[in-house]
Amino acid sequence: MANLKEIRSRITSVKSTRQITSAMKMVAASKLRKAQDAVTRLRPYANKMHEILEHISAAGDVSDTNVFTHVRETKKVLLIIVTSNKGLCGAFNANVVKKGISLIVGEFSAQYKSGNLEILTIGKKAEDILKAKGYKVARNDNDLYNSLTFENAREVANRLMSEYSEGKYDKIMLIYNRFKNAATQDLTVEQFLPIEQSEGNKKIKHDYIFEPSQEEIVNSLIPDSLRTQLFSAVIDSNAAEHGARMTAMHQATDNASDLIKDLTLTYNKARQASITNEILEIVAGANALNG
Repeated sequence: MANLKEIRSRITSVKSTRQITSAMKMVAASKLRKAQDAVTRLRPYANKMHEILEHISAAGDVSDTNVFTHVRETKKVLLIIVTSNKGLCGAFNANVVKKGISLIVGEFSAQYKSGNLEILTIGKKAEDILKAKGYKVARNDNDLYNSLTFENAREVANRLMSEYSEGKYDKIMLIYNRFKNAATQDLTVEQFLPIEQSEGNKKIKHDYIFEPSQEEIVNSLIPDSLRTQLFSAVIDSNAAEHGARMTAMHQATDNASDLIKDLTLTYNKARQASITNEILEIVAGANALNG
């Protein structure tokens, strides 16, 4: 059995760790509230914009009149993998990267083998994990988290739209954790470009009078919709990150508390055994003197 000094040292160490994880949990909870508010405010707007765009597109065929809706042969692919810049949030980052790798070796294996697949990371952890696994990251926008605003996200979206329209990529995919609640994140894969039109809306007949023309309205709405989609994905991931970290730190704090209980019980047993041995030695010594 370990001596009392070693057990006391371990108890002190675990208590210190519990104090740190508890503080990190509270910080994550505070950040989560702000991030969740941002998601709650943006999501209805983003959903409605997407719905309007789909309805207008369904009123007439715009797939050939707009570069962002025109589907072409998938020769060049860009994967945008969104994670966090920091760790200590459980499997949050690993799950996103794992999904990205499954797309690389699965759906887009031909493009990857021919050198026509590039990876853009938003979040330092994705870049670190991918490089450790031997995958090349073309570029990153990890500093987007330093000032997570729509203006900064718009710059990234504008660059992606420009690259797509110039033919640098034929398909751009988004992979991120969508925020559901503090304890749950939905791993999401979305097609960023070209814009997909749902089959349901294709079957619905919409009778609209367009002013100005349908083409002008669609050409104006699509860039705004894409900018909103990218910003929504990043703030969703940001909120999900804080939720995952809060949950992970809560579990770590609970585990530390359980370990302290076990160590305290071990300490008390060792101390009791030590006292018993001392009493036996005193009694044996007294008997020897009396004998």
